[in-house]
Amino acid sequence: MLYIPGAMRVITSTAELEQACRELAQADYVAVDTEFMREQTFWPELCLVQLAGPTAEVIVDPMAKGIDLAPFWALMGDTSTVKVFHAARQDIEIVYTEAGIVPAPVFDTQVAAMVCGFGESISYVNLVKKVTGEDLDKSSRFTDWSRRPLSEKQLVYALGDVTHLCKIYQHLKAELESSGRAGWLDEEMEELTNPKTYETHPDDAWQRLKLRVKNKKSLAVLMELAAWRERLAQAQDVPRGRILRDEALYDLANQMPSSTEQLGELRTLSEGFSRSARAKEIVDAVRLGLARDPKSLPPLNHGNQLSAEANATVELLKVLLKSAAARHRVAPRMIADTSELERIAADKDPDVPAMRGWRRQLFGEDALRLKRGELALTLSGGEVIAIPSHKA
Repeated sequence: MLYIPGAMRVITSTAELEQACRELAQADYVAVDTEFMREQTFWPELCLVQLAGPTAEVIVDPMAKGIDLAPFWALMGDTSTVKVFHAARQDIEIVYTEAGIVPAPVFDTQVAAMVCGFGESISYVNLVKKVTGEDLDKSSRFTDWSRRPLSEKQLVYALGDVTHLCKIYQHLKAELESSGRAGWLDEEMEELTNPKTYETHPDDAWQRLKLRVKNKKSLAVLMELAAWRERLAQAQDVPRGRILRDEALYDLANQMPSSTEQLGELRTLSEGFSRSARAKEIVDAVRLGLARDPKSLPPLNHGNQLSAEANATVELLKVLLKSAAARHRVAPRMIADTSELERIAADKDPDVPAMRGWRRQLFGEDALRLKRGELALTLSGGEVIAIPSHKA
């Protein structure tokens, strides 16, 4: 085990890791952060793991020769210990990709902060400042974590991400319990701890893209091309753009070339691409797309197709949402986004998160009453409030 001034422990062996994880598992929570690189790969490359609990703070070097991360994976799967992250999705994705485990239970301090009224998607730096009053040195944030050796300054920076996280967790947990909102966070953690959130199916890759296509045929081609690119990127472990840029996918989907020679006419493809090994694969993907049954395709919406009445309702719902969020000290985006407001305005029985659980209590019921004309919005003391309408 390597010791750094300030009692910092950098773990480079399986035995050390097993001892540290055994110690951390005795606490009711462990703060977790990871450093990774994925600029040159499809799958994230785990470069560093930082762990902290009430009595231990360690850095794990997953790139150390001969180290087995099994004790760390076991800790992540230990349901008796709460795993505390900030903006947890990418960290959990790495654990799931490497070990097939979704850590649980999870406490995401970024989400908890939004529930507690700290604003939308608050950064770790700003949250540390607001909760502890301390300023973090972020000069090492752009470190190439795959390089060795790492400097003491870089290691101190990395460890700080979990030592402060412990303080933030205790503060937010107490605030959630005192306000009766702990159950709200539990609802939010359900998606984060669902394995389906981290499964990557090539056939779903098109959903990541902006639908810059002109008709359903083009959409079908785009879906096939996106799946082809995803499979190739995963197999070769390279970024999607290394296979084919998004702009080229849109161009191919709209032009629908039927031969490799036609690929040479597209400006989004490099010169000579039509003679490459991938050219035939692309043409085959285009053909598969064109062979799809149009009835099996999702609806293709271009722009805002809401009626004038629905658009007016959306604007009123936005005002109601901001009022409810301010009154309850919750970030508006935690309650509903614009797409949900549009669904509420247009659908008779909208099935959106804003109509379930605590969101329905704070906003959803009033949103439906406003839509039915049973509520009116007015100003009182400079604040927007909802009151029963004369119609009601």
